[in-house]
Amino acid sequence: MIVDKRHGLWILLRETAPPLLILAIWDTIVVVMFQIYHQEWMEQPALPISLMGSALALFLGVRNNAAYARWWEGRTLWGAVTNNCRSFGREAASLLGGRADLARAMAAYPYLLRVALAGLEAGPDARRLLGPEMYARVMSRNNKPNALLYEIGLGVAEEVEKRGIDGAVHGTVDRILSDLANAQGGLERIRNTPLPVQYSVLPLLVVHVFCIVLPLSAVQTLGWITPLGSSLVGFLFQALDKSGRDLQTPFVPSPHALPMLAMSRNIEIDLLQPLGMEVGPPIGGVHGIQP
Repeated sequence: MIVDKRHGLWILLRETAPPLLILAIWDTIVVVMFQIYHQEWMEQPALPISLMGSALALFLGVRNNAAYARWWEGRTLWGAVTNNCRSFGREAASLLGGRADLARAMAAYPYLLRVALAGLEAGPDARRLLGPEMYARVMSRNNKPNALLYEIGLGVAEEVEKRGIDGAVHGTVDRILSDLANAQGGLERIRNTPLPVQYSVLPLLVVHVFCIVLPLSAVQTLGWITPLGSSLVGFLFQALDKSGRDLQTPFVPSPHALPMLAMSRNIEIDLLQPLGMEVGPPIGGVHGIQP
């Protein structure tokens, strides 16, 4: 996730530079053909492109709002994951006799959830935090984060039976695991349900068509400065479209994705530091981007 506005602007310019360069070249060709070779077919009326631009702006606004809603819902659900992991750590320390293995397992959960949502291979964090037997059992399952919650639930039940803990107390811990499962289900729903094709593909096509037609209707008014005016307007629409396409996939590794790795490390710190365990430092931003 971009955490520095200056770097964010540079990233946006870098990502939109290729289509902007192509657009500038096309604008230059149009103005040369019109001004020097007097191609009359280029004298297109400005009204249709004005109406098209207004409709496209509304369409992109609706799509970008839907994309941002997905991104923000993902961040909200990750907040629920963070809060419930902290609550489990507190309950494990105060009610379950400070079961360090369960706290470490819960610290591994967000790392496994992150790689599952992003479609990545499991990194070294889960192996580092889990015991060999639990790690082998979890990694043999298809849904590894859910399998880890299942293993944690079995460990809680074992400790409850061994200590003769009251069922109501057990229910409070189990409710935390259920809330984690609910948050994971919401995150998986976002990952598995892309925006409709009308929102994901159509804006890109219409933006390209608009940028191609734009200089044809502007050249008779702007003349030689058509590349400047047309490129600036085209850049605006290209940037709006790119922003929406980035936000609609909040888990795919990119500068615009949620900082799941940084949140996972913060959860690990919050769970293991109170137990006196050594943990790594928080993960900060690199070149304005927090992973």
